[in-house]
Amino acid sequence: MTQRTLPAFMLALSLAALAGCASPSVITLNDGREIQAIDTPAFDDDSGFYEFEQLDGNRAKVNKDQVRTIREL
Repeated sequence: MTQRTLPAFMLALSLAALAGCASPSVITLNDGREIQAIDTPAFDDDSGFYEFEQLDGNRAKVNKDQVRTIREL
């Protein structure tokens, strides 16, 4: 029983740590629309776009010029 307890505890601890890293965000665009993202958007310097994953699991990109604010929930 001890042989299974330690790996299970380590797995639970690592999942809790990963869940703590995710910070849902709201991206407000210049036209007033709001887009919810699972995590903080990553900015790509080469393309000038913010890249993020929406709540439905789809990947999306938004031009930097269209973004008014990005805030964490």
